[in-house]
Amino acid sequence: SRSIIKPLNSLKQATERIQKGDLDFQVKPLAKDEIGELSLSFEEMRGRLKESVELQMQYEKNRKELLSNISHDLRTPITAIKGYVQGIKEGIARTPEQLDKYLTIIYHKVFDMDQLIDELFLFSKLDLKEEPFQFEEVEINQYLSDCIEELQLELQDKGIAVRWDAQKDTSILVKGDREKLRRVITNIIWNSVKYMDKEEGYIGIRMTESTDYVTIYIKDNGVGIEEKALPHIFERFYRADHSRNSKTGGSGLGLSIAHQIITQHGGDIWVESKKGKGTTLAFTLQKIN
Repeated sequence: SRSIIKPLNSLKQATERIQKGDLDFQVKPLAKDEIGELSLSFEEMRGRLKESVELQMQYEKNRKELLSNISHDLRTPITAIKGYVQGIKEGIARTPEQLDKYLTIIYHKVFDMDQLIDELFLFSKLDLKEEPFQFEEVEINQYLSDCIEELQLELQDKGIAVRWDAQKDTSILVKGDREKLRRVITNIIWNSVKYMDKEEGYIGIRMTESTDYVTIYIKDNGVGIEEKALPHIFERFYRADHSRNSKTGGSGLGLSIAHQIITQHGGDIWVESKKGKGTTLAFTLQKIN
């Protein structure tokens, strides 16, 4: 009968459209019977298929962007190295002082490349869940004090004051991988340093605790981040201010790596910022009670 043929024709047309790769339509049930239920199931399948295709396209877009960013970030120091090596070969660096200057610049560019490759390797392993973690009990007060002490002298040389509000006479144990957590703290602090625009720079670190977690806050008085950029801050290779790339350097992977590490610790990480006022990055770690 007509009541059966019409919805079946509708499903046939839908099948033909999907076969041609067209998923931008909707299958509407024309009756409240078994064929109507079949139409609903077909529509659900089409929706899931479209979502899957869009996700795959996004992965492919991300993959291309990743390769493009890697190529760009490796090409920059390689181009500089080639230029300085050419200068040495052509005798432009005529004095020992000039030669030493050229070689020092080449060394720093090689170091930048080595650091980028190291971060790419770590990020890939974290992303694929192939990076091993050595979880143990960590007394977080003393651990943070040691991490900050390691960085303090270098930060002071850059004119940045560091304040760590330790919870004295308090022993708080968390579950953590010491090496990975040091990477998180270092990445966050050096991200603050890169975007510090004040003559009197400031980085403050404090910690709060609840029943099950500690929360560590790292606050700076740097340039800050625009509100529209905040949701993207943990994306790989994301830099909030693209015009500052050459000045600030870095791989653009630091906060992505921090996010991956904290997530695999079972914690959360987030950012709060106001343009021109500074940024606070915070993350949680599970306590051992």
